[in-house]
Amino acid sequence: MEKLNTTVGHPMPLTFDLGICLEDFWLQCALALLIGVAMGLVLWLVRMFILGPMYRKPNRIDGKVVIVTGCNTGIGKETVLELARRGAKIYMACRDPVRCEAARIEIMDRTQNQQLFNRSLDLGSLESVRNFVARFKAEETRLDILINNAGVMACPRTLTADGYEQQLGVNHLGHFLLTYLLLDRLKQAAPSRIVVVTSLAHLFGRINREDLMGERNYRSLLGAYTQSKLANVMFTRKLAMMLMGTGVTVNCCHPGLVRTDLYRHFVAPRWFLNTLSVLSLYFFKTPRAGAQTQLYLALDPALANCTGCLYADCVRCPLVPRARDVATTDWLWRESEKLVGLSPAKRHATNITMWSDA
Repeated sequence: MEKLNTTVGHPMPLTFDLGICLEDFWLQCALALLIGVAMGLVLWLVRMFILGPMYRKPNRIDGKVVIVTGCNTGIGKETVLELARRGAKIYMACRDPVRCEAARIEIMDRTQNQQLFNRSLDLGSLESVRNFVARFKAEETRLDILINNAGVMACPRTLTADGYEQQLGVNHLGHFLLTYLLLDRLKQAAPSRIVVVTSLAHLFGRINREDLMGERNYRSLLGAYTQSKLANVMFTRKLAMMLMGTGVTVNCCHPGLVRTDLYRHFVAPRWFLNTLSVLSLYFFKTPRAGAQTQLYLALDPALANCTGCLYADCVRCPLVPRARDVATTDWLWRESEKLVGLSPAKRHATNITMWSDA
């Protein structure tokens, strides 16, 4: 094949240098590979950042008595799995005993720890909470770790068995009564720990004194849910102050955005929910990763004297002014006592004193 030169009458042969072409081809392949590796590394680093730190200290807790609520699935189940590996004696407090039993058997098979017990607990029923505590106290004289993990999120407005708004009732009031009734066992086991699972969603919450149960204006997510999570933080801080000097510490944690069934009540177009489900595979934590901060609070020897704090990704977080509002916190505590049926006489019997930051 010939190509005419721009000079008239002087044809120029077209040459094809195979070596140069191959060199360009492999150069482009190497460049593409380098870009691919760099992108993969960036995506991996971002994923590791999303997952957060893992609790890797090897300390064991053989023989320690632990209660974990809501632990037949999600981060609660992962928490029980890790504590069982470390030798704990665990009471799995779940609303669904069938699913709890399946999780218990699976965890016993994986850890060879036979000290796991299936116990029914419906935090939406104060009677169920009292029955659970009565049975536990008949079996144990001590409680080393209490992890208030169970919760509901963004559900339609429904009422608990006692007639309270579901999210406040389960996330706050049920755990409020449970913790209150177990304080004597926690004190007997001191040093002991209480871990409350909350959410950074509390930043958007406020305690609505005029409409605590959302009877006049109910918003499932940015209303009832965020209020209940703020109540968790206030409860943690106040109880920590009350228990100063007893050897019982109380801290709360934000597990992060975790891929669990907690979001099952979200109401949105199906295309949005499908898209969110796909994106969550990368941008949400796994249940194991989501359990790490509460494991850190329950296990780390360095936190023996830490109390009244909020943690996320195993790092202490500052409390916003709304979470440190003493007047509202005191009001919520008194109101919670009334709602769960704790009289001043029972408060005195539990040996808790009121406090003030004034």
